[in-house]
Amino acid sequence: MILKIASREFRSLFLSPMAWTILAILQFILAFLFLTQVEAFAELQPKLATIEGAPGLTDIIVPPLFGNAGIILLLVTPLLTMRLICEERRNKTLALLLSAPVSNIDIILGKYLGILGLMLLIIALITLMPLSLLFGAELDFGKLFANILGLLLLVTAFAATGLFMSCIASHPTVAAMSTFGMLLLLWILDWSVGMNDHRSELFEYLSMLRHFQNIQSGLISSVDVSYFLLFITIFIALSIHSLDNDRLQK
Repeated sequence: MILKIASREFRSLFLSPMAWTILAILQFILAFLFLTQVEAFAELQPKLATIEGAPGLTDIIVPPLFGNAGIILLLVTPLLTMRLICEERRNKTLALLLSAPVSNIDIILGKYLGILGLMLLIIALITLMPLSLLFGAELDFGKLFANILGLLLLVTAFAATGLFMSCIASHPTVAAMSTFGMLLLLWILDWSVGMNDHRSELFEYLSMLRHFQNIQSGLISSVDVSYFLLFITIFIALSIHSLDNDRLQK
């Protein structure tokens, strides 16, 4: 049932122009940024060749590309997730779904995997950009994998947050704004720490940006990976609990 719900959700995303529009805009913006980085590397290459231990092609192109993708997906994910449960409630189809012989876990995981299917497609299209450089250059596949993993964990956390907000919000716009506000807060959480020249271990641990950048650097730590896995688990559990309350009210 989880896979059936996920398949239905994934197909429904492409029935509206939103998914197609977002894919097209994302590819256009990221392709432009990618080509800009390639051009910058081509200009810097003669100088880099004279510097011992200078950053290579992968260092200059891949982390900025995936970092920019993370920022753009922070803006885009709330638009993709805002209708997951909220729209079902507004269209009066949530009661029908809850009365079906499927558990709340099946519904939440199905919805979640459906939106993750689109996220994986986006990440795959982004990954094709640096892979295209293999026709004339070499890449550090270890660092490329670290960036793919970091972006994958990041967007799965984004989607889990958006799903929960869609469960508790009364309107898709409210869900989108709430998701964006929470993600932005977690993104910039430790900025004030750096400006005041003192550290807050709590803010550093809660900061999504810090964990994402740690993985991007190629140092894949169990602390950073477990942060995202714990974050996703908590918000999925909260979404299931919210749907339990809806079922009890029906």
